[in-house]
Amino acid sequence: MVRVDLPPRVAAIATMVLFLMGSAGSAVAAVRVSIDLSAQSMTVTVDGLQYATWRVSTARRGYHTPIGSFRPYLLKRMHYSSKYENSPMPYSVFFRGGYAIHGTGYVKSLGRPVSHGCVRLDPRNAATLYHLVRSYGMSSTRIVVHR
Repeated sequence: MVRVDLPPRVAAIATMVLFLMGSAGSAVAAVRVSIDLSAQSMTVTVDGLQYATWRVSTARRGYHTPIGSFRPYLLKRMHYSSKYENSPMPYSVFFRGGYAIHGTGYVKSLGRPVSHGCVRLDPRNAATLYHLVRSYGMSSTRIVVHR
């Protein structure tokens, strides 16, 4: 698997093309997001094929990232945390309560558990994931968080 970081607009167009190509042969498109807390990584598959693997940051000591299987319930292009000093949360994909996968400005911390519980991504990767979920639909997306 070759990792390619694309600008958000290019990623959105590529996602749409892949969606249109994939939908011709299958009735249900699926996005699966697997978040490995011990490896601090996220693997995204689309229609059963690996799409990308990215470094993430999840909950630091004293906080927790929910473990389990979830469907996203809310997408917000830009959200500001009401709990943590109005912190920006670009390309938010909310999956349980106030927990979301979102972009971060602290990209040097990716790969280490440093968050208050959310799953942080490089903003470019968060934009790609956001557009995938928006294109395929929240009901066709599954987020699995495991150790």
